[in-house]
Amino acid sequence: MKMDKCLLTVVVGVLMLGGCSARVVTVSPGPLIRVEGQPVSIRCDVAEYSGPREQDFEWMMIRKAIGTRIKIISTFDAGYSHTSLSNRVASGDISVVRIFDNQVELKIAEVKMTDAGFYWCQTPSTDSVISGNYEAQVQLTVIPNTLQVSPLTPPPVVSEGSDLTLSCNVTRTITHPTYLSVTWSVKRGATSEDILTFGPQGDVVTGAKYARRYADGGIRLVPGKNGVFELVISRVMSTDEGIYECNGTEWTHEDGGNWIKIVESTKEMGTVAVTPTGQSLSVKASSSSSSSSLLLTPGETLTLLCSVAADNLPSVSLEVSWLADGRDLITMERSGVVISNTSSSGGALGNRGEASLERTGGGEYRLGVRGVSGEDGGAYTCRIRAFIEKGGRSSGGGGRWHMAAEKTSSAVTVKVAQIKPSFTVTLEAISNPQMTAEPTELACHVTNITHLPLGGRLGVTWGHTTLPGLVGGPQTSNSIGSLDGYGNLMPGAIYSDRLKSGVMSLTRVQPDTFKLRFLRTQEIDMGQYVCSVSAWSVSSQGDMMNTGEAQSAPLAVRWDTKRPTLNVVAKRLREASVGGATFEMSCAVATENLGEAGYSVLVQSQDSLEGAVRTIMTLSPDNVLQHGGATDPNRRDSLVLTKSGPAEFRFRLAGVQLSDRGFYWCDITAWTKQQPGHTWTRATSAESNKVKVDFQENGPSFSVAIQSDGTNVYPGETAKMECSLSVSGSSPKTGAHTDDLAYEVRWFFTRLRGGQTTNQIASVDRFGVVRKDDRNFSSDISIERTDTHTYLLNIHGTQDSDSGEYHCVATPWYLSASTGSWTQAGELTSSRIFLTVKFAVWESLQLPLLYGVSASIGVGLFSLVFGLVCAHCCCRNTMHTPRSRNKLMDLEMD
Repeated sequence: MKMDKCLLTVVVGVLMLGGCSARVVTVSPGPLIRVEGQPVSIRCDVAEYSGPREQDFEWMMIRKAIGTRIKIISTFDAGYSHTSLSNRVASGDISVVRIFDNQVELKIAEVKMTDAGFYWCQTPSTDSVISGNYEAQVQLTVIPNTLQVSPLTPPPVVSEGSDLTLSCNVTRTITHPTYLSVTWSVKRGATSEDILTFGPQGDVVTGAKYARRYADGGIRLVPGKNGVFELVISRVMSTDEGIYECNGTEWTHEDGGNWIKIVESTKEMGTVAVTPTGQSLSVKASSSSSSSSLLLTPGETLTLLCSVAADNLPSVSLEVSWLADGRDLITMERSGVVISNTSSSGGALGNRGEASLERTGGGEYRLGVRGVSGEDGGAYTCRIRAFIEKGGRSSGGGGRWHMAAEKTSSAVTVKVAQIKPSFTVTLEAISNPQMTAEPTELACHVTNITHLPLGGRLGVTWGHTTLPGLVGGPQTSNSIGSLDGYGNLMPGAIYSDRLKSGVMSLTRVQPDTFKLRFLRTQEIDMGQYVCSVSAWSVSSQGDMMNTGEAQSAPLAVRWDTKRPTLNVVAKRLREASVGGATFEMSCAVATENLGEAGYSVLVQSQDSLEGAVRTIMTLSPDNVLQHGGATDPNRRDSLVLTKSGPAEFRFRLAGVQLSDRGFYWCDITAWTKQQPGHTWTRATSAESNKVKVDFQENGPSFSVAIQSDGTNVYPGETAKMECSLSVSGSSPKTGAHTDDLAYEVRWFFTRLRGGQTTNQIASVDRFGVVRKDDRNFSSDISIERTDTHTYLLNIHGTQDSDSGEYHCVATPWYLSASTGSWTQAGELTSSRIFLTVKFAVWESLQLPLLYGVSASIGVGLFSLVFGLVCAHCCCRNTMHTPRSRNKLMDLEMD
């Protein structure tokens, strides 16, 4: 019973499941229109089924609406096909391809007219309950292939900038509603690129690289009649070369809005090559005489023609320029506007004649220059720049032009006859020197000037030839310098520094007069001078050019040379006879054949006449003082060198030392200047006589003495003993400067009068450092320096043990004026002085007695106070108390 209930439940569930889903089989929407010989694909899928995921499919067909079904192919039965189709199935012409588990596609590689009919797709049932549809059908219509693509062959060669028309005829026979499209493409190498596609819905699709040109109108579609379509590429460029192809495609529009390509045909139209503009462009410049050289006279009119030819001349826009010696003369722009570079009188071409440019015909341009002059001569060329507009003609000339080519014609030489200028040059001496260092001035005059062109200028070149044998060298000719037509100075190599410094000058004082000046003439300036004058005019390039030259006769400049001489005399003004004294000498200069000059002085010395020479001090012509290498840096303040007169100098050496002994003299050099602000030039030099410095060393002498205000002292007092030193002798430093003298002082003590045992108790060195020796006394000692030559010994808190003899020993140190170093003099010992420390009885007993009395009084007072305290404390309960009568009670109490 329970088993029956379970089985019933399963059956009800299966029935309910089957009622909720129904199998759906669908095929491609139709009717399908295909072209004979083209591939056909019909898709079939199943949904809402049960059973295994992978479903099987069977294809059948009938050729008429009513007829017997013919089995085509099955996914699970290899022998399913009808005998009439088995060969095609075996060959693969008919096949079924599984796309998904529930979807397959029937493929016919080359459909035949007999394949037209109704096609069924059937799925065997795998459902537990049969529900839904298990097959679907679609109609296939096969039409003959009537598509025809007939292109016209384009021209094989097209000039750059011209138009290229690509014509293609695409037709088909209309038996069913089909549509056409046409595509133009270009192939370069192995790659092909679509240019434009028209159809099938009447829309236009351009290739990525051609979208801008199509929008600008550079590519146009011109539909014609009877299937003729034309693609026009305006203003072709070199990048448009390639093999052009035309593609015709037939389309069908199926249910669902899909456009299906059913057949297409591509035909090669032909190869197109683009000829660059520069390849066919030619330009020629000519004159009316058809000669490459033209001779004119000033004032005539120059006429030149520029002829331009090109294969695509109507398609290009020209910019025409005439050039004279490479410089733009006049230009006609693409717009026809003429720009002349000769209209400004301030320009480089401003002296030329008036130029004009006009177009006389197709590719013909005429240049005219009225009133030519010498500046109009030169090589004339015609330059052509060809421009092509990148946009199409329909774009309204959008301004996107590019220069396709540029060419320049051969030159036509134009000569304008000229008469060279003529003039006379004379040279005279305005100022002739009579001796060295005097000024010289030469003037170059230009007279009888004829045929100098308007705006012409004169330049000059100065030359100099030395006298033979001058300064021991051969006779040479050198260029001093020149002034060109612009007035620019170009100095010669030898005279460059003198001209730049202003010692010499080349000037144009008047348009026809030039001058050469020497501020201070030197011997090397003697010789012959010439001036060469050149005429300058503006060339056709706008530069100054030399058109004539004339030279003056040589002019000699010389004088009797007298060399300058110096005589220097050294004289002793102050003699140093001892060390530390001051030595002073003067050096006086006498000159001959020397004008205003400056002097440099070297003060030199040597230990002996054969010794090495040392430079002590120098003084430049600008009065700059420097110390020589032989000068001790610590003694520079003692050296003085001054200019005491126009030609006299003084040298002073303070505090002479033994190392300063020797011979002193002055080495003086005379210097001259061409003019203030210039550098000094050496003229001559000379040495003075030698002055001897010699003296002997005499050092100072010293003495020492000891004294005390009191030789008897009481214990505890301070005893003072003074050690005094004195100096005498030749030492100028000693009395004036305490820093030049120092002493070492030592103090000695002898306990017994005349005893031999002596102990050192204290000392002070020459640097002021005090040292105290060990003593077994309770007293203390100190040393103080009261002045330069006095030292005081203090014994503080004298005791009995301090009694005895005292004396001091001094060692002087002084700064020698002769050697400049510290020198130790001989050791000096003073006499002895005896110090007595007295003993006083009363004074010695005063303190003990005072201490004893004080102690006695203190003890007595203490005893008295102590006795009173004890008596008071011990006797306070001794008062009489009456006895009680009751003796027993008293006894008990006791």
